[in-house]
Amino acid sequence: MRFHDSIRARLIIGATLVLIAFVAGAGLAVQRAHADSVRAARFAQLRSTVYLLLAGAEVDAGGALVMPESFPEPRLSLPGSGLYASIVDVARGEAWHSSSVVGLNPPFQRGVAVGQWRQETLAAGDRAYLAVGYGVKWAGRTQAAPLVLSVLEDKAELDREVGIFERTLWTWLGGAAVLLLLAQTVLLEWGLSPLRRITREIRRIEHGEQAEVAGRYPAEIAALTGNLNTLIRQERVRQTRYKEALSFLAHSLKTPLAVLRTAVREPARLEAAVKEQVARMDDIVQHQLGRAAASGAARFVPYLPLAPVLTRTRDSLQKVYADKGLAFSVDCPPELSWRIDEGDAFEMFGNVMDNAAKWARHRVAVKAWRDAEGLNIRIDDDGPGFSDTQSVLRLHVRGDEQVPGHGVGLAVVNDLVASHEGQMTLTRSDLGGARLDITLPAF
Repeated sequence: MRFHDSIRARLIIGATLVLIAFVAGAGLAVQRAHADSVRAARFAQLRSTVYLLLAGAEVDAGGALVMPESFPEPRLSLPGSGLYASIVDVARGEAWHSSSVVGLNPPFQRGVAVGQWRQETLAAGDRAYLAVGYGVKWAGRTQAAPLVLSVLEDKAELDREVGIFERTLWTWLGGAAVLLLLAQTVLLEWGLSPLRRITREIRRIEHGEQAEVAGRYPAEIAALTGNLNTLIRQERVRQTRYKEALSFLAHSLKTPLAVLRTAVREPARLEAAVKEQVARMDDIVQHQLGRAAASGAARFVPYLPLAPVLTRTRDSLQKVYADKGLAFSVDCPPELSWRIDEGDAFEMFGNVMDNAAKWARHRVAVKAWRDAEGLNIRIDDDGPGFSDTQSVLRLHVRGDEQVPGHGVGLAVVNDLVASHEGQMTLTRSDLGGARLDITLPAF
């Protein structure tokens, strides 16, 4: 068996792919949100530094920019600290740089319009910077000075902070994904355990170690096990029916064969004996084949509408017994249907209706209905009725030797009804003749 043919493998692979996609998507979203948040916070700090520069800047009487020797932000006084500041007097072409710029040449912004903020990422050489610039017109004592304040921060600090967060994020997400995958695997193993149990039971049934599925299973597969047991029982009944039919056939043919062997020694009786015994053997074979071929109770055959079956059978019998002029009525709701093989239905109803037509004087009535017990079929006739309701259900027992037939029909029907787990009863009809009731239980 290939790996992808396993339900367990499919579920695990599917859960793994979904989990990886979810964790990756969530991780990337959190990573992006954190990076944006840290970048926004850094730009906000740089804006605060611009305000700090504005608070400390002065313009003397000559219009020259005067800056304090130190700032509350100590990194502006520490060379190479990563935070750099510049103020450019656009009109005079003069520029002031913080002490942190010593020995460096950061890409300060210069072309920022008055009243505008500009924040961006700049590159110079092998370094990148977060830059915030602001243009202002400084009102001095004698004249206004257009100034551009620019603050830069080495982007390596941002990258380092983001990198630490990303490593921590993916470490925890990876660990959580592994734990979730293990938990899912355990849950799948637990959820699929009934399927493994039923597989083991089926193997034991195949090896003859048990008769049917005996374990209790969840509701989702209880119907499956029930149907499986029904199939197993039906197959065993069918096999038993085949074996019994062969056994009965062999036993039943012994007497006709013995008569034929005796008749061979008496030429005068040979022709009559052959005809009689061949007819008898044909009846026996037909009866046993009918028993063996009966489908029996079947949960999985489609529903069969019964009205057409009864109507077709009635029409055929009216032609066969046209000389008797029978009044043949069928009372069956058109929507009535039942799970039964069509061949079994024609065999069952055809035999009992033929029997009624054979014995009836003037009238045969067929009624079909369904109630809480199951399907009911009733056949009434106005003939002489049954003198012995038990013996006529046995093979080759006939109610009247003057009526054509071999006593096979009702015996076949009785076997068919029994194979459908039903019951057939013979009583006296309100019409004065025989009443035959067939009841088939609902599944």
